[in-house]
Amino acid sequence: MPWCTTCDRFLSPSTVREDGTCPTCGRTVERGTAQATVTQDDEKRDERPSLPWHLWVLAAALAVYLGFRAWQGIEWVIHSL
Repeated sequence: MPWCTTCDRFLSPSTVREDGTCPTCGRTVERGTAQATVTQDDEKRDERPSLPWHLWVLAAALAVYLGFRAWQGIEWVIHSL
């Protein structure tokens, strides 16, 4: 966990500037061991898989069903007038 000795507080890794300075006081912070973990987490976020195929099929079936029900509703309104 990054630590700023001047501000006497921990910083979240995302708030530390790219040059390794504190956003409040501008002095260099102690990185600690969390920086390697943040880098691995960032890489994992970039490699996020897409949705499984069965969810795409479910979404398509839902779209067809809702379209059909909407068409039935429109026909019912037209015939009830």
